[in-house]
This record gives sequence, C-alpha cells and structure tokens, in this order.
Amino acid sequence: MTAIRLHAPAPGWSIDADVVVVGSGVAGLTAALRCTAEGLRTVVVTKALLDAGSTRWAQGGIAAALGEGDTPEQHLDDTLVAGAGLCDERAVRALVTEGPDAVRRLIETGASFDLTEEGAIALTREGGHHRRRIAHAGGDATGAEISRALVEAIRARGVRTIEHALVLDLLKDAEGRTAGVTLHVMGEGQHDGVGAVHAPAVVLATGGMGQVFSATTNPAVSTGDGVALALRAGAEVSDLEFVQFHPTVLFLGAGSEGQQPLVSEAVRGEGAHLVDADGVRFMLGQHELAELAPRDIVAKAITRRMLERGAEHMYLDARHFGAEMWEQRFPTILAACRAHGIDPVTEPIPVAPAAHYASGGVRTDLYGRTTVPGLYACGEVACTGVHGANRLASNSLLEGLVFAERIVADIVAHGPHRRGRPAVVPSGGLELSLLVPEVRREIQRIMTEGAGVLRSAESLAVAAEAIERLRLDAEEDRKAAEPGVEAWETANLLCVARVLVAAARAREETRGCHWREDRPDRDDAAWRRHLVVRLTPDRRLVVRRTAGADFPPVTPDAPLEPLS
Repeated sequence: MTAIRLHAPAPGWSIDADVVVVGSGVAGLTAALRCTAEGLRTVVVTKALLDAGSTRWAQGGIAAALGEGDTPEQHLDDTLVAGAGLCDERAVRALVTEGPDAVRRLIETGASFDLTEEGAIALTREGGHHRRRIAHAGGDATGAEISRALVEAIRARGVRTIEHALVLDLLKDAEGRTAGVTLHVMGEGQHDGVGAVHAPAVVLATGGMGQVFSATTNPAVSTGDGVALALRAGAEVSDLEFVQFHPTVLFLGAGSEGQQPLVSEAVRGEGAHLVDADGVRFMLGQHELAELAPRDIVAKAITRRMLERGAEHMYLDARHFGAEMWEQRFPTILAACRAHGIDPVTEPIPVAPAAHYASGGVRTDLYGRTTVPGLYACGEVACTGVHGANRLASNSLLEGLVFAERIVADIVAHGPHRRGRPAVVPSGGLELSLLVPEVRREIQRIMTEGAGVLRSAESLAVAAEAIERLRLDAEEDRKAAEPGVEAWETANLLCVARVLVAAARAREETRGCHWREDRPDRDDAAWRRHLVVRLTPDRRLVVRRTAGADFPPVTPDAPLEPLS
C-alpha cells in the first residue's frame, strides 16, 4: 500500500465481508442493494445516519429521457454542451442510455415520483436541458423520497450497516490489491473506536467535499473523505478544479458559514426570473436559455452583476407563481425561506452562488474501477467523465444509479478477489500529521477567498502558499492534534484543498465552472484534456494531463503527459 495513512490507533476489532460500501446516498445504497441481491456479503459504512448524506437534500430531481419525444441522444447532447468539451462521451452515452431503466428500477425499489393527472411521471425543466426530463417527488423533495425508499429497502433486506462511522484508510494485501478499510465508530454504532472491515472489494460512495468552502449547500459530513482516502491509497483523482457553485442559494447575510439552503434550479425551470435590486432581468441576452442556461453561466452572470452593482446578492423573483403553486410544487423551499423571514409569495428571494457539487473526484473507468485494483468509486466522489467541466442539472442522482449498477456488474462478473486478511496493515510507513480542528475554518476561508467562483493566478498562489504553510506547521508540531473525528476531517479537507488549488493553478484557461479572470478564454488546443493528480509516498503532488477529453484506461501505464 502507499505508505501514507492518518494518525490513528490500531484497529481493535474487525469483521469480514465480500464488499464494503462506504456511503449511504443514492450511489452507495444502490450498490449495496444490488450486491446483496447477487448474494454477496455486503457491509454499508456511513458517517452519520443512513439518510444523512447529500442525496436527501437534492430538491430538483433526476434527469432521464422518460418523456414523449425525448431521447437519450438529446439528453447526451445537452450533457456534452454543459460539460464544455470535457465530457468523456462514452461515459455520457452509458449514462443516458441506461438511465431510463435505472430510474424504473428505482421506482420498483419503492421510490414514488410525482405524477400527472393521466398517471405518467411528471417532468420539469432545469438549466441546460432543452426538454422537460426532470422527474421529481414531493414537489421539491426528490432526494428525501429516494433516500427514504432506498433506506427502507436496505433495512427490509437485512443489509449489515455501521452508522456513525468515519472511514480512515484503505487496507491492501501484499500484492497491492484492496483488502478492506479501517474506520472509527463514534460510539453510537455497532462498535466503538477504530476497527476494520476486511473485504476484497471496496466501493467509495462518500459524496462531495463542499465543506472545503465557507458556504456550501452540502451537509456537514461532506468533507472530502473519499477523495483523501483514495489519494493516500495511491489512486488518481481528476478534474478537482471543476467545483460547481450553485447559482441560487438563499442569501443569509454576509459571513454566513456552513450548509446554506438551496433554492432549486427547478424554480427557474417553472418560470422564476433572476433580477437585480432594480428588478432588471440581467440574464436576458446572456444566453439563449436566459435563466435556464447551464449553471456555470448563471453563476458567473450573478457574480458579475454583484461586482458591477457592489451588491452581496441578487434576487430570484417568483411572486407570479402565487401561493398555491408555491405550496404544492415547492413546499420545502417555501418553508426554508419563511423560516428565515422571507416570503417568496410576496417578495423576491435574495440569492447568491455557493459551493454545490464536485464535478471531479477519484478517476474511474466505465465500470467504476479506480487505478487501485479492487477499489471502486461512484457518485459525487467519483470522476467518471460524465460531467466534464460542469455538471448538467439533475444528472448527479442518475450517475449514482447507473454507475453503482455498473460497479456491481463488474464485481459479479469477475467475482470478489478472495484472499486472506491483508498482509500489509496500516502500522508502518508515513503517518499523516493531523491538524487541530480550529484550522478547518482557516482552510475554508483560504479556499473561499482564493479558489471560489472567481479565481486568478494571484489568488490561487496566495491560497497555495497558505495551505502549504498549514501543512508544514502540522508536520513540525506533530503533537498539536489528537486523533479524532474532527482532526481526521480537517486533515482530509486540507488534502483536497491542496489538490484542488494545484489543479486550478495548472489549468490556465476559463472552462465550465473553472473561471480564471486572468485567463478569460477557453483554450481547446491546449486544455481540452483532463488533469490527473496523484499523491506520492513522500506526499508530493504529481499533476499530469490526458491526451484528450476521453479518459485513458485505469492502468499504471496509462498515456498521461507530465506538465512542464
């Protein structure tokens, strides 16, 4: 194994399985259900409760070519446009062709979507889609319904779960294959303290890393744990510079931190307008789809208008919906706004961009395989090539479904690579220094100021220097932080921040949701390619790039170019 691990006690207990799934969102639970159905001994490890991840917060819905006249080819075209030239077309084609049946299987599992009066699935539009293809549930509570259905199915099938457990590091056998994970249970699960799950296949479905920024739509558990674990294990990550900032997050005041309420893109899909303080619709003329342009375009337009006007936020005006539509179609958003003293029935909603989704992550192939044998990734933690430089709205839930099923197909086709307990355990090698939990806010401040919506060579250089200083300070003062959940999360955040900034500095262009004010143009000749990063055993970052938009195989000899 790559000789980097978190500073943690040795495992004091262990269990055995065929597959361990880390994470309990749509990707993780779908993988666990399919593995269980194939007779594989499956263990689900999740950081909080089974339903506490990002999936439950998804409002808008799940995109698939389910409507009359819509086709996978049209869905593919919209996805490729949103991805700004960096989608792996093979991955997108797998997503859009297998997506409709994957949604139908989700319905068979127990998820109930909103229906029309005729009994068909009700579909809406969101940014970047030229057709109504977004299936939703409970008006604007799609994620909550999907999570409910999957959690109930997991419990009904008796899948073994370990809640309140933070996964620490990957275990490998003597040949470098995956052999399980170490984890820490926080006292409310089935075990206390640090232990291990021994398994020849590990599926990372840990979600995103939005907590690396001060304000995000992500829940508190989204601290980049899966990406950091994969890097320490020797896996490659890609496209981490492409962080999608959701354009319309409820503005709660300057300096607001942590998880912020999302105002779904579906509100604009139903006809809401973006306006400035004078009521001017500034998206008209910016893009053919106006408020329904891809998210990077809308986020940039809002940010530009804020800078022009010296304002802290813009407004989303949906007063013309009326009370009945608000109450029936968007009850969750209505309640969130009113809880903060805003009534969207009678006044515009103050909104501003906030960190929302990581388009990049652990690099995989079309079956979720990473560059470490036996380690798979799906959902937001993964970089499948589907999203390119900017995720198309509501493709995330679909990606979790489709690629979770593809991972299980690969595990079943090749059989779990059974071996004994790992010959190499996390007891030697380089132990990663921990940081005191208070450093977390400093990381978030550095990233928000230097690598937020608007970036430059100067801002990124300042961020890189500050992050490196935090890392070196931790190494010099090894006793500064005691092992524990907050210290481990902070170490993970520092790791993903370091990689994100390195990739953003290397990509000297503006593309998708990576906006360099000093490099305002898209440069296909030099940059229509992916950046791939790995962490060496001596903690150096190696940044290389692919030959084109399609990913090379996940093999050690994959054709990648070093950056000069």
